[in-house]
Amino acid sequence: MALNPVFIWLIAGFILCVMELFTPTAFIELLMGVGAFAVAGVSLLLPQLGLGIQIGLWMLFSLGLVLGTRKLLPKRTPYSIGDSQEAQTLTEILPGQPGRVLYEGNSWWAKCDDPQEAIAPDEMVYVLRREGNTLIVIPQKMLNS
Repeated sequence: MALNPVFIWLIAGFILCVMELFTPTAFIELLMGVGAFAVAGVSLLLPQLGLGIQIGLWMLFSLGLVLGTRKLLPKRTPYSIGDSQEAQTLTEILPGQPGRVLYEGNSWWAKCDDPQEAIAPDEMVYVLRREGNTLIVIPQKMLNS
């Protein structure tokens, strides 16, 4: 007994939509499921379409939905250093080695901008910039001298 292609596309669409609930993929599976529902509708209207054309339509619908909805999502902005530029060392920062600093209430990896300089624990530092998950700092005493 052969199943009607409409039912196969409806089942595939349902499975893909349910999979999005259990394995979140940034709505990709959901949009692929909606694409399968669209192919089920086309297959209902045009039952003479072959399987290859149906799969091609599903790929086109899914790709169109994914690309079309990406424009609706908000743009991600990179994290920038906040207004506070001061931090306090939690551990010693050895020359050329990372240490830990307390910055805006969180512990961060930090390196001294001067690779020859060591910074003692519990010393106030000035945050220059961020490189990945590491803050680049200099001791405040360097600013005052």
